[in-house]
Amino acid sequence: MQWNRRTFLKAGGALGVSGLIPPTLLRAETPLLRRPIPSSGELLPMIGIGTQQYTSAGGPDQIAARREVFRVFEQSGGKVIDTAPSYRAAEQVVGDLVAELQIRPGLFLATKLESLSEGGPQQLERSFQYLRTSMIDLVAVHNLLDIGPQLATLRGAKAAGRIRYVGITTSFARQHADFERTMRAETLDFIQVDYALDNREAGNVILPLAADRGMAVMINLPFGRGRLFRAVSTVPLPPWAADFDCSSWAQFFLKYILAHPAVTCAIPGTSNPAHLRDNLAAATGRLPDAAMRRRMEQFIDGV
Repeated sequence: MQWNRRTFLKAGGALGVSGLIPPTLLRAETPLLRRPIPSSGELLPMIGIGTQQYTSAGGPDQIAARREVFRVFEQSGGKVIDTAPSYRAAEQVVGDLVAELQIRPGLFLATKLESLSEGGPQQLERSFQYLRTSMIDLVAVHNLLDIGPQLATLRGAKAAGRIRYVGITTSFARQHADFERTMRAETLDFIQVDYALDNREAGNVILPLAADRGMAVMINLPFGRGRLFRAVSTVPLPPWAADFDCSSWAQFFLKYILAHPAVTCAIPGTSNPAHLRDNLAAATGRLPDAAMRRRMEQFIDGV
């Protein structure tokens, strides 16, 4: 069985874990926690949306679910939507939904540049076209691909006022050493890196370095690569999770990440409105302190 959130909720129904989302989680009077982008001071909500699941145009049910995700997200105060050309149709899906719902002014759109140097400018123009916008909030060089020429392309677009922020991304631990070297050598607004309760390597050097260098941190793969939901599939949420206003395993995993002082936002992928509401609830209420984060690590390492 491929373990993801959907299979986890089905398997965990007997434990009650699929019904733990209080109906008041997204009340208008409960704003999402926010952190500043160091290079500008602009505040971003700490939970966004990743669009790795938006690889095709989708059928009517998928389109309706995605539309509801975007509608609820924007109305709940969400801003960051992250996409990439490598997610096949995702940029077009995002652009179409944002245009249909007329919510572009309230969003922070992020995408990536992942072509070789000679194709970078053309790929960037396609991103503007697919996202249906004249300005993209953040474009990052994806997985350090052809880093020098691509950063030059992005900095030119930023100087022209077409991009607001520039960054780099990785989702592979094997790239962390090169990623660290690039962070030390370049002035960047953002980094995006893989980090999760069961994948804590980035917390050793990369996240502290981002804080030292004044770089905002966006977290991809915040639920890891499947192990987390699999590990807790028959485990009840510990009662002490209530000490940091946590009522589901997804919130448990996300609040651990958000509590790291260097993290600006996490971008869990979802095309499910119920999952979105659960994710957003992680950016409300209390976050675990350092001692509680260690307890969370010990707990998940033991299951």
